[in-house]
Amino acid sequence: MRNIQTFLKTLMLLIIGAIMGIWVNNGFSGHRFVFSKDDKLSRVVKLVHDKYVDSVNTDSLEGETANQFLQNLDPHSMYLPPQRATTLNETLDGGFEGIGIEYLLIKDTLYVSNVIKNGPADKAGLGIGDKVITLNNQKFAGTHLSENVVDNAFRGTTSTVLQLGVLQGTSPVIKNISITRDRVALSSLDAAYMVAPQTGYVKISKFAATTDKDFQVAIKALKAQGMQKLVLDLRFNGGGYLNAATAMADEFLPAGKLIMYTKGVHEPRTDYFSTDSGSFIKGKLAILINEYSASASEILAGSMQDLDRATIVGRRSFGKGLVQEQFAFNDGSAINLTVARYYTPSGRCIQKSYKNGTGDYHNELTTRMQKGELFSAKSNMDDSVFRQPSKFHTANGRKVYSGGGIMPDVFVPADTMGNTSLFYDLNNRRLFDAYVLQKMKGTLRKYTNFDTFNAGYQVSPAEFTNFIIYATQTLKELDSNEIARSADNIRLYLKAAAARFKWGDEAYFKTINKDDPTLKKAIEVL
Repeated sequence: MRNIQTFLKTLMLLIIGAIMGIWVNNGFSGHRFVFSKDDKLSRVVKLVHDKYVDSVNTDSLEGETANQFLQNLDPHSMYLPPQRATTLNETLDGGFEGIGIEYLLIKDTLYVSNVIKNGPADKAGLGIGDKVITLNNQKFAGTHLSENVVDNAFRGTTSTVLQLGVLQGTSPVIKNISITRDRVALSSLDAAYMVAPQTGYVKISKFAATTDKDFQVAIKALKAQGMQKLVLDLRFNGGGYLNAATAMADEFLPAGKLIMYTKGVHEPRTDYFSTDSGSFIKGKLAILINEYSASASEILAGSMQDLDRATIVGRRSFGKGLVQEQFAFNDGSAINLTVARYYTPSGRCIQKSYKNGTGDYHNELTTRMQKGELFSAKSNMDDSVFRQPSKFHTANGRKVYSGGGIMPDVFVPADTMGNTSLFYDLNNRRLFDAYVLQKMKGTLRKYTNFDTFNAGYQVSPAEFTNFIIYATQTLKELDSNEIARSADNIRLYLKAAAARFKWGDEAYFKTINKDDPTLKKAIEVL
């Protein structure tokens, strides 16, 4: 256990970021809501604005006050400032208005890290690795760039034109590219490929408006390649829209099966049943989950477990059984308010306790790690929730539990050696991507297709050393013991970043998954 203590603090930052970033928006359609003029909160804010001794940003104060009030209710009711509300909704609604790129900011210069296929930037000829030097004939690189600055510059009204001056490849000459903003479609499906004979693999990162449609397209293509069994990867999937999760469950079930139901004090019970339109009703199914699988992911995994439709492989899921509805304000901000709990077909709510406050709630995953739950099947059942008699059973009579997430049918421990705080820092700061963009273009030119690269390329000792030296420019001091422990992971993720740079997200996951123990166990189970 001592080996894992060094990265608990870093892990907590990642946990809080994930929970606060995506799990808050998995409810129903938004509504406009405005405080009445006689509301006490509005009156207090107005008094501060009019009478307080110093100048105060009352918009910020109002948001902070509302958020403190909401967080005393439960950990998932919260206030969203305008920019954050917009970003979350765009992510889940399946698109946005802009030019269609992903990027890294390196030394105050924007590097294009991905160009969305068939988006405006792709059609205009912008490429991965391009550096944006000017924008609308004004200096852009070296102007104290931030994510807000870039998003405000590149996103905007459809049909408006941007003039980009870019450096491409090794050319010193700035090339001018004209890009017309348009609707950019986003997919929540990261990868879909044949992972073993007759076995398909689908990776879903979130449950968005387009998830079910994207899944249907992927399943049709995999069936054409001979797929009869499927591994659905929901690891690190923090949730999304409730109706997207129920639509996905419908893909695996015959008509008339109860998928889930919701209810609350002000929300009458609503049942969700399967139809006869599923695209994968009869094939064998395994679902991968881990401690970061939450909300809509747990709806799908819990439903499939209760109905004995799938084998759940991995580690206990997060434990979010609350449903939020979004209420939007006229200034673009919003409140995500918990309006109901959801229940799996057997009647269980998998929401973990939050009676000790938001801090303890978000720290619970770290507590699991400290107790050894992530590394031992026996410790996995030591939580008091799972030591008590359970009244819940699957369709075939297997015992299942409520109040603490989805317990997998087949446990696979976490990596205790390679996942150091150093490795998390390298990944979280996107240093693998940055190194590939800046240093590995020449290496990748030698490979014309992914299969040749995946089979033949290995990170050399010299490349490994160069990467570590590169990382010290950002992280400054690197622990030599952690470098040694994480060496295999560093090589793997550097190779995977290179694969994504040239061949896209699917190539990334093919590389990462090649020796993944959880995926191997799922294939074995099937």
